[in-house]
Amino acid sequence: MEITSELIKKLREATGAGMMDCKRALEATGGEMEAAVEYLRKKGAAVAQKRADRSAKEGMIVTKVSDDGKIGVIVEINCETDFVGKSDDFVRFANTVAETVALRKPKTREELGSLTTRDGKKISDLMNDLLAKVGEKIDVRRFAVFEASGGAIFSYTHLGSKIGVLVECTKLEVDPAGTTVGRDVAMQIAAMNPLTVSRDQVDKEIVARELDIYKTQAANEGKPANIQEKIAQGRLEKFFQEACLLEQIYIKDGGKTIKEYLADAGKGATVTRFYRFHLGEEVR
Repeated sequence: MEITSELIKKLREATGAGMMDCKRALEATGGEMEAAVEYLRKKGAAVAQKRADRSAKEGMIVTKVSDDGKIGVIVEINCETDFVGKSDDFVRFANTVAETVALRKPKTREELGSLTTRDGKKISDLMNDLLAKVGEKIDVRRFAVFEASGGAIFSYTHLGSKIGVLVECTKLEVDPAGTTVGRDVAMQIAAMNPLTVSRDQVDKEIVARELDIYKTQAANEGKPANIQEKIAQGRLEKFFQEACLLEQIYIKDGGKTIKEYLADAGKGATVTRFYRFHLGEEVR
């Protein structure tokens, strides 16, 4: 069969692959459209295998929350370059993955790859299609799903989708306009990167390590032995105020802590849990 420009255009529209890739796929399959699509998908899988060891630390964080605030998801999708990470095809894929996570609630990345989207398309196939088009390693690095147990879930993305936050708050209502106290708390988490919600959640080993550091600092500063402990305790208190969300100073009002801000917003309102993803960060 003759490989016409019209046939190449048709395959390109169907797959989004480059002109020359479409031409080669049609030549390899004798002009059969379905076979050419499969050829390009296999090419995407081959690209993934070839680039498996490449570094992929660009991309985006996507957060999505249901209209009633009862389900929230956060997903990190990586690629190799910022150029691809900002492309329409990559953004579309990342949002499709987030929607599928919210819909299917997979437990692992392997399970996610085998799931189908709302339109009945397999995530792994969509990834191979994108690989064939952009020629870069694509990685669904991590995701999390929140299902509210009694409160509502809020989200915030920052720095061009480089940082994303999900936070669950009790006794707060979802505001369709998005101007909520919960969103402000999510913004606080994005900006100030707390370690935990409250000080009782800080690992005892971390507390012991910090206290030991502060005692050593006080000794090295030549402070008298009888006040070194007091100085160390004071510095530990400062650590809690910086590391624990509820004790942090609210970024929009320096006269209040987050705990006080929530108390003003609603009777008994507090934070249950949160996730904060920073693109490319080391994951423990």
